[in-house]
Amino acid sequence: MKILVDTHIFLWMLSSPEKLKQNRKVALESRANEIFLSAMSIAEVMIKHSIGKININFDAIEMASAMRVEILNFAGQEAMLLGQLPFHHRDPFDRMIIAQSLVHGIPVMTDDPKFHLYDCKVI
Repeated sequence: MKILVDTHIFLWMLSSPEKLKQNRKVALESRANEIFLSAMSIAEVMIKHSIGKININFDAIEMASAMRVEILNFAGQEAMLLGQLPFHHRDPFDRMIIAQSLVHGIPVMTDDPKFHLYDCKVI
């Protein structure tokens, strides 16, 4: 199964794995699953770091690679879908992750309840 992790899930994988439910840990660690991180999550983390909201002392791309998480680039098809998504969720980074989930048919692992308001599958 393919899984697109939301930004907070990626950060928990790195620094707070105890916050992940056991079934999620199993899914993320299973070699049978392909784990993806949106390039927009990297942008979100770096912007929050640059404004002092969070402290990042690692290379997100290197860490993703070390954890066998593939970066999912954001492209024109996903950008076009943003114009059609209802505004249930105002966070632009989450909207971009939702668009990627819908375009690629990849379920999103998130604790954000607003993702359920869209047609994407949520884990």
